[in-house]
Amino acid sequence: MTTITKNIVPHLWFDKEAKEAVAFYTSIFPDSQIISEIVLKDTPSGDCDLISFDLWGQRFMAISAGPYFSINPSISFMVNFDPARDKNASSQIEEVWEKLSDGGQVLMSFDAYPFSEKYGWIQDKYGLSWQLILTNPEGEERPPILPSMMFIGENVGKAEEAVQFYQSIFKNSKQGVVAHYPAGMDPNKEGTVMFSDFMLENVWMTAMDSALNHDFQFNEAVSLLVNCETQEEIDYYFEHLSAVPEAEQCGWLKDRYGVSWQISPKDMDEMMSENATTEQIARVNKAMMPMKKLDIETLRKAYEG
Repeated sequence: MTTITKNIVPHLWFDKEAKEAVAFYTSIFPDSQIISEIVLKDTPSGDCDLISFDLWGQRFMAISAGPYFSINPSISFMVNFDPARDKNASSQIEEVWEKLSDGGQVLMSFDAYPFSEKYGWIQDKYGLSWQLILTNPEGEERPPILPSMMFIGENVGKAEEAVQFYQSIFKNSKQGVVAHYPAGMDPNKEGTVMFSDFMLENVWMTAMDSALNHDFQFNEAVSLLVNCETQEEIDYYFEHLSAVPEAEQCGWLKDRYGVSWQISPKDMDEMMSENATTEQIARVNKAMMPMKKLDIETLRKAYEG
């Protein structure tokens, strides 16, 4: 299995179901595996399962940390089934749809659309949303799984601006496709973003505007974790992304659109791995709790005791 090192990792917050959900996801998608499982002891949410895992080459993290945030479709995951990559893509998309539908809720029915002969949007039994699409094999290749942001409510019409904002911050970035709504697609305004994709630090994402009424918004349940090599990088991302001072805690921040990010040192992979002792993990966790922006040197000293 090949997983490209990626500096941005989707992070999923569950109440108690992280282990169960991760087992479910890794059983559904090809080239998937659990990388590590640890328990964070005595956090404000009690004992928390923290799991790192790969789905089809995309690294994820998941935590069981209490009923404080609920996953919603403002950030979903687009899954590309590409006949150019896999001759069984057409049957594979149907199999995955069926499995994700078990106990889930259909947001857009699995059907033929002008942009794809097979597409559907499903919220699974754990609340996470997936857009499954049979992609055009003649189009530019994209990874199988892409985090997808939907700009709604007070954010509607800001998708294009947000993508440009993120590209201005992440030095390794690239613009992909941009398609705008034409006239006559009310309530969506002509010229707002119907679909766009873009790359930040080797991670392809998508963004769209939706003027439909939605009773949810970006929140902490799906965040984007940025792995940083140095304290200077942590300082940089905090300075450029954080827009809500009261949301700054344990490396977490919220940007101007309400998207949650975690700015974390890559060293945390070692400090919070299965190779670390229970005492080391506890010391690092205790040192981290009072922090807003993470301090690598302090965390490293706590790890080394």
